[in-house]
Amino acid sequence: MKNWYTEEYCFKITVMSVGADNVTENHCRNGHEAGDKFYCEYGCPGGFCSKSMAKLFPLMEVVRAGGDLRNLGGSEERVMEFCCPDGVVIFRLEAERK
Repeated sequence: MKNWYTEEYCFKITVMSVGADNVTENHCRNGHEAGDKFYCEYGCPGGFCSKSMAKLFPLMEVVRAGGDLRNLGGSEERVMEFCCPDGVVIFRLEAERK
């Protein structure tokens, strides 16, 4: 793979909780556990849920375009919690300008 574009942001995704009882079994099919951390710039981080990436990618694009995640319910300009498409896992996205 030949990366030719220098990304301006890096992203950290943290699993905040899994299900009401915070137990992975019988909830998260991908096996995410509270405290799991994923790091990426543009692509999908290794081991991250592909269904959740469908919700994450547009949020990353908002940051890249100079938008403010608070306009979408984020707690800070570049910090937002979001739920997976199955409504089971809560993730926290944190973006940092490089």
